[in-house]
Amino acid sequence: MTTSETAARDRRAPSGLTETDLLAMRNAELDELFRTSPAGVVPDGTLRGTVVALPGTPLAAPIAALTYALLWQGKVVSRRRGVLKNRLTPLRLRLVKALVGPAPSWVDARPCVVLDYSRTSEVARLVRDELRLVGPHLYLGVVWLGHRRVLWFTLRGGSGG
Repeated sequence: MTTSETAARDRRAPSGLTETDLLAMRNAELDELFRTSPAGVVPDGTLRGTVVALPGTPLAAPIAALTYALLWQGKVVSRRRGVLKNRLTPLRLRLVKALVGPAPSWVDARPCVVLDYSRTSEVARLVRDELRLVGPHLYLGVVWLGHRRVLWFTLRGGSGG
């Protein structure tokens, strides 16, 4: 792809996709969507999270609902400070801190928003999340454990998306 084609792709307006749409997509479709979406700006504020495990299967939506109810509700991001904390458990405890900022993606070396836990969390120090904007205020994220992609997720809300 030429530089001008890449620049045009990065400026493209986000689509009207929803979390339900993303849960119904297969891994290859999510990968293509991630690769063709712009980084967007670093989000800010409280973001609702959805785990996208076993995408494109009948189990994706129940896993997302159960994970949200019992474990992970999303993230609270401070764009100004360049940090976030995850919202965990039904009590929405703000735990597991990460540094947040733009950087090249490990997927394709194009810009994305990186959530880096390596310097802020003992429990998640091998985790790196990458985000790209796939809809208005909707980010698709990929979770890396070490240098292996292990999971998809979404974040919705906040400002800047």
